[in-house]
Amino acid sequence: MTSTVIDEGYRPSEDEPFMNERQREYFRRKLIRWKGEILKEAQETLAALQSENENHPDLADRASSETDRAIELRARDRQRKLIAKIDAALARIEDGTYGYCEETGDPISLKRLEARPIATLSLEAQERHERNERVYRDD
Repeated sequence: MTSTVIDEGYRPSEDEPFMNERQREYFRRKLIRWKGEILKEAQETLAALQSENENHPDLADRASSETDRAIELRARDRQRKLIAKIDAALARIEDGTYGYCEETGDPISLKRLEARPIATLSLEAQERHERNERVYRDD
């Protein structure tokens, strides 16, 4: 699949067969690029946290620093979970299920995949899922 050549300006369109080789390669590259950016940010965060001076004489400065660290670590944890979803999407590209709704089997719109390349549900299925979640959460 990696031998597929696509132009730098290529964007998937509704005029071509859904999830053809070019579209799969486009989304594969998009996901790999996204994962690389997240990993790079994580390395920068680790470097910043390691180099930060922990010896704050003022109690307020120390508390502020600890809060900042906690927020940063929570963000990194969310991104760690996102990497798992990106890896799962890459696996779906390899096995041919990428771009199809896990619930209905229908194609997920290209606009949705462009905005959220890790999507596993069509917009309709996602909305139904969120409505059901709200109903059960209110109990």
